[in-house]
Amino acid sequence: MDYLDSLNPAQRLAVEHTDGPVMIIAGAGSGKTRVLTYRIAHLIYGKGVDAFNILSLTFTNKAAAEMRHRIESLAGLEARNTWMGTFHSVFAKILRVEAPKIGYPSNFTIYDSDDSKSLIRTIVKEMRLDDKVYKPNAVLSRISGAKNRLISWKVYQDDPFVKADDEAAMKPKMGEIYQRYQDRLFKAGAMDFDDLLFNTNVLFRDHLDVLNKYQQRFRYVMVDEFQDTNLSQYLITKKLAAVHQNICVVGDDAQSIYAFRGADIQNILNFEKDYPDLFVVKLEQNYRSTKTIVDAANSIIDKNKAQLKKNVWTSNCDGDLIELIKASTDSEEGRIVASTIFEERNTKKLSNSDFAILYRTNSQSRAIEEALRKLNLTYKIVGGLSFYQRKEIKDLMAYMRFTVNPVDEEAFKRIVNYPKRGIGDTSVDKILVAAFDHDMQLWEVVQNAHSFIAGRAASQLDDFATMIKAFKIEVERKDAFEAASSIAKQSGLLRELYEDKTIEGLNRYENVQELLNAIKEYVDNEENEDKSLGSFLQEIALLTDNDRDKDTTDAITLMTIHSSKGLEFKQVFVVGMEEDLFPSQMMIQSREDLEEERRLFYVATTRAMEKLYFTYALTRYRFGRLLNCEPSRFLEEVSADCIKVNKRVASKEMSGAFRSEGLPGTTGSSGYIGIKKKPETRMPTAMKLHTPSPDFKPSNTNNLQAEQLVEHPKFGFGKVQKIETEGINRKATIQFEHFGEKTLLLSFAKLRIID
Repeated sequence: MDYLDSLNPAQRLAVEHTDGPVMIIAGAGSGKTRVLTYRIAHLIYGKGVDAFNILSLTFTNKAAAEMRHRIESLAGLEARNTWMGTFHSVFAKILRVEAPKIGYPSNFTIYDSDDSKSLIRTIVKEMRLDDKVYKPNAVLSRISGAKNRLISWKVYQDDPFVKADDEAAMKPKMGEIYQRYQDRLFKAGAMDFDDLLFNTNVLFRDHLDVLNKYQQRFRYVMVDEFQDTNLSQYLITKKLAAVHQNICVVGDDAQSIYAFRGADIQNILNFEKDYPDLFVVKLEQNYRSTKTIVDAANSIIDKNKAQLKKNVWTSNCDGDLIELIKASTDSEEGRIVASTIFEERNTKKLSNSDFAILYRTNSQSRAIEEALRKLNLTYKIVGGLSFYQRKEIKDLMAYMRFTVNPVDEEAFKRIVNYPKRGIGDTSVDKILVAAFDHDMQLWEVVQNAHSFIAGRAASQLDDFATMIKAFKIEVERKDAFEAASSIAKQSGLLRELYEDKTIEGLNRYENVQELLNAIKEYVDNEENEDKSLGSFLQEIALLTDNDRDKDTTDAITLMTIHSSKGLEFKQVFVVGMEEDLFPSQMMIQSREDLEEERRLFYVATTRAMEKLYFTYALTRYRFGRLLNCEPSRFLEEVSADCIKVNKRVASKEMSGAFRSEGLPGTTGSSGYIGIKKKPETRMPTAMKLHTPSPDFKPSNTNNLQAEQLVEHPKFGFGKVQKIETEGINRKATIQFEHFGEKTLLLSFAKLRIID
């Protein structure tokens, strides 16, 4: 048929094989969306299948809308009758009809995460539990994980292993909170997002007539991004396809990167066990990237043991070698990236939107953002706020602003009851009104709170004023970093963030540490004569004064690698390629974890169409200290034929813009910019990492002392030189046999105590 002639042989086979179970293994850039679109169009136009009998499940509304539009252009308006959308949207539609069968009204409310957290706060308060222990984020994350594994509150409470986990985490009441949470949702006629899937499973389990109704309706079931499905999603699709067996799953195990959200890669790896007569099609031709990038990606993912083997190839040109760029610091890394983009954009007539900068954690964006701003390069943050717009950053900045300028009303309102001090909105309003009515400065009213409000709030405001006075003394006597560190600790803000052990909580804590790193760099910069906190705040205020009305459609994209999945750019920078950062030290507990981190690296690599850069820094500020870094082990896994080492610095045109940062000039560089000299093509030799002992198991390091012998899973054996405690952080300086002296944060380091 004419409309199929544009497909390559593998794509056409995947489209035309419509009956029975089918698995389409779609390599990166292989035209997966095109195949799904044509497959549905072929069912409707070529096979005469009623569009009402087709169910197509995706993971984003954007993907569903794009596919629907493409299908309409091929098969006409009939395509609109296809059941197509995200798991949550499709099953919410079913529940609207069937919910009364499981006790919910048809017009049930769907709670978003803010609604859920608010309800959890109320329950924790009613149970008179410590809200510092039972934080809404952590509680909701625990409940969500249970629902995704189809664990009801009753099963949760009856499981001795779950109970033991909660007791070990000092949260023995978690099961009771889960029960109350579900009771309150039910009484309110509400479901949260996880309930939409959980309750669909309950509906199909307890009402076989309803299950049969939808099994007959959906004669053809298709699931996109199958590698990202969790247990709940997997079981729903399996039940729906049980009668006709016309199930088609599309995915790439090499791009399974959402285990932390409950995704189970085993769903795609073991799919053939559920369907012994499975027909498998491999889409292996990459249309997106150069041959160099495709070969590099293959060499990376080949190191994983758990995978469905495929041979991704391309007929595209070889293209440029991947550039490996070493920077002395994370700030220099940002400057080199910004300078390179500036040059590439101008010399190759590219747009800002042709570039993407990918990083492992959001906190890495700060140095990149500052460098881009200094060159007046427009950028946008995807999947997160600009670094200085994040709540935790604005909170600490507000503390510093109010200390320096105690008539700053907006800063006052932001910090006066955060962390919570029992100073409610009514008391805050009275203070602000009194300042206005009596024509007094805000700080004067705050210091004399007893004259304007009564009760406990007045005493709390007195304590708040005393704290700010102490901060002002610190600011007068100390440099910006010392003062900011003291404010972060003594305000309670740092502890508040540190005690939230969810992924989001850890990210917020890292972000605040990154702000302190920025202040430390400011103080350490010899060209900044005024080291005061006030001077730093002024510089940041000027640096972050973005024009909100500015058109940002043509912008450089900054995002985490997780957020980049499914996207493509002409030039891609993967920054922070360092051990403990990528792969992340906190995310590697097993081989499965390491392989997921490697898949994440594969995803980052395959976003690039024409040119790819890997960058790393030899030193990086973390936790207010300048730490030595090592190149990521992943760099050694890239085929040496695909990569070249370059010593980039900011070009001569850029040197003026960066001079205040102390950027070295171009003299003595490799000459990649300005001097014709062949760049190095040899990968740096990295030390072989230690293989942990067979009985390796991390010890409790709460009582670790100097002179003790320890084993680290990467650095091997060493002796503890000293233990330091800075606020809530406890650090150990250890002399390792083969890796020299390392300073490790004990809350993150995994050490086996030998004696």
